[in-house]
Amino acid sequence: MRKYAPLNLREKLAKLVDHWSPKVIAEVNDYQFKLVKIQGDFVWHDHKDTDEAFIVLDGQVTIEFRDGAVELSAGEMFVVPKGIEHKPFAKHECHLLLVEPRGVVNTGDAGGEKTADNDVWV
Repeated sequence: MRKYAPLNLREKLAKLVDHWSPKVIAEVNDYQFKLVKIQGDFVWHDHKDTDEAFIVLDGQVTIEFRDGAVELSAGEMFVVPKGIEHKPFAKHECHLLLVEPRGVVNTGDAGGEKTADNDVWV
């Protein structure tokens, strides 16, 4: 018999230690749902082949673009279109749920010290 149980986002978030290190919690077809804790500044980057959905679970994040910015609070979401350069920033710790295709690297092609290991489950 198959066991059916919900995922508890609070329990999963409690297991996250590092900022800017997304962890996979579920997959739907080729898309992954990733939890991440962020704080401070990220790097300018884009995802040439895919959109990226940011869903704020707790806190606030500003997603900067070369021609503006969007501010998000808990309970809000925003989809960054593919190919658009962006840079998230959170003054205080913020908890996000990201939705993107399997294999997407958090820093795109920008690389650097904030590039997280990919496809790590929690």
